[in-house]
Amino acid sequence: MPSLTKKIPTRKTKKTGTAFRTAGTLAATAALALALGGCSGPDTTAPSAVRARAAADIQAAPFGTVDCREAKCIALTFDAGPSEHSARLLDVLKEKQVPATFFLLGKRHIEKYPELVRRMADEGHEVAGHTWDHKVLTRLRPEEIREELERPNQEIERLTGQRPTLMRPPQGRTDDTVHEICRELGLAEVLWSVTAKDYRTTDSDLITRRVLAQASRDGIILLHDIYDGTVPAVPGIIDALKERGYAFVTVPQLLAPGKAEPGKVYR
Repeated sequence: MPSLTKKIPTRKTKKTGTAFRTAGTLAATAALALALGGCSGPDTTAPSAVRARAAADIQAAPFGTVDCREAKCIALTFDAGPSEHSARLLDVLKEKQVPATFFLLGKRHIEKYPELVRRMADEGHEVAGHTWDHKVLTRLRPEEIREELERPNQEIERLTGQRPTLMRPPQGRTDDTVHEICRELGLAEVLWSVTAKDYRTTDSDLITRRVLAQASRDGIILLHDIYDGTVPAVPGIIDALKERGYAFVTVPQLLAPGKAEPGKVYR
């Protein structure tokens, strides 16, 4: 397991981070506009709508210790790990008693840090897929989409004993073909409502300010634990949002007592 306090650079990890920064620089603005925008993006369902549709006596999804019908909830989500920073992030979340939802990559991540995948599940976090190799799904043939989604899920299930029911499409890009394949595979798609654009900066204070400026009830915060500035920002984000009265939950807890439906998109 990587050190909990000291960064251990590896050639593969550095290459991955560089590739993501390059992709983010070239495509992130358009992708985020697609995922976060209005009529041009996919039809999405808000967490409050999922809860409202659920019958009052339904107990199908776990509440944990928080009922988001009453509490002011918010969800921390992390994409593209595990990485050399993830052990420190898990330490912070454990210390702060905050659950998170991890959307994991397979190639160079799950396959490199299997012990961190197990730890995420063991410590009560939601573990889901972010494809095997971060390929934009809308550019792929149906059989390639299935492979990108199935490979990380198979590894997650092997490591944790739990098959993921959620996924996050790379760059937030999705379409009807992706929806249909997700429906076949039993996966719901989860986008986000808050982004720090941490792929563009290593300034932890800036990351914190961006999150706090956008945070609202039922928010889904997008961060990446592969970048140097992100994990150092997390303690301040948690403390500030707790002071504002927010309760941190996983994405399934945010929707409870409703449940995410395969093939649907949530934000």
